[in-house]
Amino acid sequence: MEPRTRPEYVLEVLADPTCVKDIVRGILHTIFFHRYFPSMRPSTLEVLDLTLPVVADPELETLIETRVGQLVRQLSSTSSLSGGSRGELGVRFFEKRRRKATGLGGWLTGTGRSEEEVCWEVWKLKITLTTPRTESGGHYTLGLGLVHILTVCQNG
Repeated sequence: MEPRTRPEYVLEVLADPTCVKDIVRGILHTIFFHRYFPSMRPSTLEVLDLTLPVVADPELETLIETRVGQLVRQLSSTSSLSGGSRGELGVRFFEKRRRKATGLGGWLTGTGRSEEEVCWEVWKLKITLTTPRTESGGHYTLGLGLVHILTVCQNG
């Protein structure tokens, strides 16, 4: 039996420098909301006049804030007068699986483990800073990203 390849989803995000933090936060919260399996009490987040579902977990919120802050600092430090500063942020989901027996090798050498972490899904956000041509440019970008996430989560 051939090993199953993990799905990889790429979201291309064009964002105004003034709202890039909110857009990326909104997208990350939406991804985690639809992939978070433990029982939880959902909450909401207002981003650019949209109400998004979020996982009310302080540890997850801190992680998202930290990564988004690092991305925004990277984008700010590499921005140029012509714009087009780019950055990338990835999210990988893992599960613990029992390691298949590999014979006596692991047992005899003492290096065998009973569990391994296996990646089952990857999301890549490719962010480009740009000045929107319309007032609602951020709404459009966030909306497209959310539609893509919801389509993947419902069909995948």
